[in-house]
Amino acid sequence: MQMLTKFESKSNRVKGIAFHPKRPWILAALHNGSVQLWDYRMGTLLERFDEHDGPVRGIAFHPSQPLFVSAGDDYKIKVWNYKTRRCLFTLTGHLDYVRTVYFHHEYPWILSCSDDQTIRIWNWQSRTCIAILTGHNHYVMSAQFHPKEDLIVSASLDQTVRVWDFSGLRKKNAAPGSVSYDESAHRASQQADIFGSTDAVVKYVLEGHDRSVNWATFHPTLPLIVSAGDDRQVKLWRMNETKAWEVDTCRGHTNNVSCTIFHQRQELIISVAEDKCIRVWDMSKRTAVQTFRREHDRFWALTAHPELNLFAAGHDNGLIVFKLERERPAYAVHQSNLFYVKDKYLRVYDYATSQDTAVLSVRRAGSQFVQPRALSYNPAERAVLITSTVDGGTYELYSLPKDFNGGEAREPSNEGKRGVGNSAIFIARNRFAVLEKANQTITIRDLQNNSTKSFKTPSMVNEIFYAGTGQLLLSTPTSVILFDIQQRKVISEVTTPPVKYVVWSADMSYMALLSKHTITIANKSLEQTCLIHETIRIKSAAWDESGILIYSTLNHIKYALPQGDNGIIRTLDQPIYLTRIKGKNVYCLDRDGKTRAIAIDPTEYRFKQALTKQNYDEVLQIIRNSNLVGQSIIAYLQKKGYPEIALHFVREDKTRFELALECGNLEVGLETARAMDKEECWSKLAQEALRQGNHQIVEMCYQRIKNFDRLSFLYLATGNTDKLTKMLKIAELRGDAMSRFHNSLFLGNVEERVRLLQEVGQAPLAYVTARTHGMHEIADEILATAGLTPEDVADLPTQGSLLVPPRPIMRVHDSNWPQLAVSRSYFEGAFTGDMEGVAVPAHPTAAAAEPEEDQWGMDDEFNIPALEHKGASLAPVMSDALDMDGDGGWDMDADLTAELHAATGALVAEDTGLVIPVAGQSEGEIWCQNSPLAADHVAAGAFESAMQLLNRQVGAVNFEPLKDQFLSIFQASRTILTANEGMPSIVLPVRRNPGETDQRRALPVLAKSFQSLIAKELQEGYKATTANKLTEACTLFRGILHSLLLTIVTQSSEAEEVLQLVGVCREYLLGLSIELSRRECQNDTSPEGVKRMLDLAAYFTSAQLQPKHMIISLRTAMTACYKHKNLLSAQTFARRLLELAPAGHPTVTPARQIQQVAERNPRDEIQLDYDQFNTFVVCGISYTPIYRGSPSVQCPYCRAHFKPEFQGNLCTICDIAQVGGTGTGMVVMA
Repeated sequence: MQMLTKFESKSNRVKGIAFHPKRPWILAALHNGSVQLWDYRMGTLLERFDEHDGPVRGIAFHPSQPLFVSAGDDYKIKVWNYKTRRCLFTLTGHLDYVRTVYFHHEYPWILSCSDDQTIRIWNWQSRTCIAILTGHNHYVMSAQFHPKEDLIVSASLDQTVRVWDFSGLRKKNAAPGSVSYDESAHRASQQADIFGSTDAVVKYVLEGHDRSVNWATFHPTLPLIVSAGDDRQVKLWRMNETKAWEVDTCRGHTNNVSCTIFHQRQELIISVAEDKCIRVWDMSKRTAVQTFRREHDRFWALTAHPELNLFAAGHDNGLIVFKLERERPAYAVHQSNLFYVKDKYLRVYDYATSQDTAVLSVRRAGSQFVQPRALSYNPAERAVLITSTVDGGTYELYSLPKDFNGGEAREPSNEGKRGVGNSAIFIARNRFAVLEKANQTITIRDLQNNSTKSFKTPSMVNEIFYAGTGQLLLSTPTSVILFDIQQRKVISEVTTPPVKYVVWSADMSYMALLSKHTITIANKSLEQTCLIHETIRIKSAAWDESGILIYSTLNHIKYALPQGDNGIIRTLDQPIYLTRIKGKNVYCLDRDGKTRAIAIDPTEYRFKQALTKQNYDEVLQIIRNSNLVGQSIIAYLQKKGYPEIALHFVREDKTRFELALECGNLEVGLETARAMDKEECWSKLAQEALRQGNHQIVEMCYQRIKNFDRLSFLYLATGNTDKLTKMLKIAELRGDAMSRFHNSLFLGNVEERVRLLQEVGQAPLAYVTARTHGMHEIADEILATAGLTPEDVADLPTQGSLLVPPRPIMRVHDSNWPQLAVSRSYFEGAFTGDMEGVAVPAHPTAAAAEPEEDQWGMDDEFNIPALEHKGASLAPVMSDALDMDGDGGWDMDADLTAELHAATGALVAEDTGLVIPVAGQSEGEIWCQNSPLAADHVAAGAFESAMQLLNRQVGAVNFEPLKDQFLSIFQASRTILTANEGMPSIVLPVRRNPGETDQRRALPVLAKSFQSLIAKELQEGYKATTANKLTEACTLFRGILHSLLLTIVTQSSEAEEVLQLVGVCREYLLGLSIELSRRECQNDTSPEGVKRMLDLAAYFTSAQLQPKHMIISLRTAMTACYKHKNLLSAQTFARRLLELAPAGHPTVTPARQIQQVAERNPRDEIQLDYDQFNTFVVCGISYTPIYRGSPSVQCPYCRAHFKPEFQGNLCTICDIAQVGGTGTGMVVMA
């Protein structure tokens, strides 16, 4: 037996613990007065409740309502609602420490016991005490309800265990219709005497302990009681209707036994004691089965999960959640049969008929309390190998009966086929391999269990797995080795974390290596194809029929494609172990060893696989027949280069617009641009339309954004002189001289140019322009106006030619130019219903590329004459005399000519062996693929994907403050090498792992150091705060917050420090902002202004700052309150300051003086909105308190709190994220 630790927390001493019956939560009652709520599956602290004064000892969840109850040394019982995270009410009545509290499983009752020697039953609905049980004459240490009967068991320091019968109380509190007249009359006569009431009476008094009894509890199903006390003994008691007696005593603890419970599924007793041990006892033999010892922690509390095989124990430094056995059943799958072990029987489940049959008794495999660990099946010889961890590792070889359909399970026919080994698997029809970890030896044995060969492992091996005939997979702590048994040599090796299980695909072409948090997919030669990382534990995996890996974690069923794409299929309430995937069903075993079939929706992963394999018919079928939507699918299609498919799913205008431009769909782009009508959209659409040659859309876009200069140049290029003339008039109306000059230059209008130059005072240029263009009269007038003669002007240059624009010969601006051919994809044609001319995409070849070359005049290169039909479209604007062929525009041979041309072009391309080169990946693209960190994407120059990552992780919406950071990181990741004169410089990327040869692991250099942030920027922020430079300090702390978003660390401890630093910066920014606001209010002497100033001074003290800065905030609040006669508040701040300031600090003396003055008259002249006894946070915008239980929203990055009315605003603390936004959490470590 071994203790499998599932979760461990570090905290103050834990005196009470309680599991939630459904959710993976556990409550811990601490000796320092706090109650902690943990998610033990994720290992996170969910909430902290601090309202008790003094240690909290009792804690319990309600079995069905969102409630829990706590009790402690303040004599109070508090009932909480964990959804609203506040205390609903407090029950008072006990006169001393309250030791334990429990809810009744059926009635609205709470059971409590106390050092006042009483046990009380409370109705938590009416909030009253309905019964007081007296009889113990010392502290009552524990009291619990029976899980089914109307009984209570209690343990006391008076050395007794008492069993109470409260059936009278149940009848008294039953519905009126179910109580007879006699009973009601009897009840009326008994209500006056509380202590003499027969509502709850002592049924048994169990005496046997020599010293104080600390704990007693009922067995969940049997009439048994177990108790533990300071006599270091655990006693077992049995009871019937008339009496109770001691059965036996378990001895072995060496100090006071704090708590003991029954195992809910096995005949075991578990106890914890102050001797730092957890002991497990055999209930039938009353002997110790196992002992688990901690070095420094005394145990105080122990509990079992009401439904799962989990236990929790509280000790001096926290709590531990553990199991006493592995719940994973040993199983193997062969064709349509599942072989597994359950309840000491080997069973076979037939997937086809759903028939489950017990085949063989395997009682010898394992032990009473240890289940078999692994199972290997040999179909050729119908044999199974079962491995167990008993006695350091053993295996058992069984032969199965020939016919196991129906009938009872048989006993094994062979004897003695057992041996020592930690792992045993079949490797051939009549051979199996056994690993002995102690001496690192692998032995090959035959079916008679005789050794045929033996050899040492090549390195430290933990497990062995099947790898085909004659081969083994060896799992080491750092890798997996493919080992050839015959040649005894290592064939290949792949680096992985310790592998626990290996799952082969049906055709043995791929394997999945399952570790605790990673899955490595490799081919049969052990070449890694992808690595998948999960934050929670991976439990099992199975391959489906199409080669997709389906795997399960603690709370999800997920999928993984061989190239690495993965996603969630569905969530799980409890972990399962996958055995087979068939169609839309997942077959699995649960932790109870029951076979189950779970329905799943395979649409998403089949869709992605079809895209990967370019099976476009299946993709189209899935799109048409399924409801496949979601941002993740759209992002995936964009990433994989299928924007036209993503366009089919999207209805949001902005996303449709971006996708339309990406796939060159101008019609959709124009439609969405009109709907949004933004300048940015029109500019992007104009750029794409210009690339394709659609100048009519370009013109519309320029007109919408009033880009007059580009419009004029467009009209010049298209020869549209009419609109150029209009542009000239528009420029004149706008008073834009430069635009007038350009338009007159484009039109060749010399008179307008001369007139414009005169108007703007450029007479010499006007004269030169007129003279050189032969406009002598106008030139003479200009000279006369200037008072000059032709003789006064030097000779003009005679060489050169006039700048006259070419005149358009043909009017082509009425229709578009010959546009760049944007080929429709297979999907675009399918979605529009027009499949003519659309073919399924194929890999590019020379013949396929030929038509594009024809369009751009490439025929001349191959000496192929231009086709006559290409000029037919010009017939309407040409002379009739040009129609020489006599076809009269019918183009009778056009089709034939086109076919001949295509065939000729294909032949020439084939002869020349023309192959279009394929572009490789840039270093930036490699970095983006290898890293999920925003900083690496910034270094790669992928600013957009970096911003998307930050938006997804921390809800970032304002990236303006990060602009300089983006540019500096981008520049720091590159070095520039000067080239030869006249040549551009060479830009070289800089890696942080330059020695890495595998491109899949290449990453950019780290531009920002987390340690430098702590050593430099953070210290500067502290210095600025100390020096009273608050605005400068705010700038520094906000800069740290911005830098942390783009900081990369390499260790998990540093990642935790990053989160802590975010909290430090948040507290300083909030506190300093409050202080700056207070200083602004100092000049307002109105009563409202003074009150606001004092409120802000009080709120400043709630910020979690460094001690020396906390002293400053407390001194500020103390002084302000004292000056305005708020002596009670000043006394509060003075007391806190004295607790914090070291002896001799200059603030100690005035604080003591203020405290002495305030003690004479402890009152406030101005009532503040500040409650020191109620936990609160300060809103980051209004600077007003938000008390515990009040609604609030948070910034997803810095976690600052705000009032709900500020949801959607930009966070004033970090200046990055949106208040109330969502984020998956900051990622700073790859």
